[in-house]
Amino acid sequence: MEEVVEGIEDLTDHREKVCLGDALDEFGSRSFGPLLVLLPLIELSPVGGIPGVPTVLALLIASIAVQILFGKEHVWVPGFIEKRALSADRLNKWAHRLEGTAARIDHWFKGRFTWLTKGWPVKLAAVMILALCATVPPLEFLPFASSAPMLAIASFGLALLVRDGLLMLIASVLSGGAVAVAIASFASMGSGG
Repeated sequence: MEEVVEGIEDLTDHREKVCLGDALDEFGSRSFGPLLVLLPLIELSPVGGIPGVPTVLALLIASIAVQILFGKEHVWVPGFIEKRALSADRLNKWAHRLEGTAARIDHWFKGRFTWLTKGWPVKLAAVMILALCATVPPLEFLPFASSAPMLAIASFGLALLVRDGLLMLIASVLSGGAVAVAIASFASMGSGG
């Protein structure tokens, strides 16, 4: 995380504005992690209780997982979004405020089993994320039931962001639990109808 914060600070040097495209280029494959954390967190918030929101978020997450499967260098976003810019000064101040949090996260997640955060294990994680996304639309009929797969997806995102293979393994276990919750929910919906 500290590397990510330093990368943001480097981007803001000698610039007035920083485009999202510049940030995606800077972070490369690490650009998948933040989105795989942020989108599930939106679903885990009260916003996730709005009908349709979990499904839309699952579709966005699935598109990111597909990009990982196809070996994209960084997250692809439409050009009009890629060209969106923020003030370099504001972004630098934001990054500076995150330095302490980044250090704490790095303390907890020390890059264990880093081989699990690149190559085929990441593609396997993308397949698991797609499977988790597929459970979200039917789970939306039960209030906040889609939070279980979203929590597992957020764990994958954090594992990719901090390059911690142990966290990747934990996310895999959470995925199994989320699928079990989905199966139990589907079974209860089926027996109730």
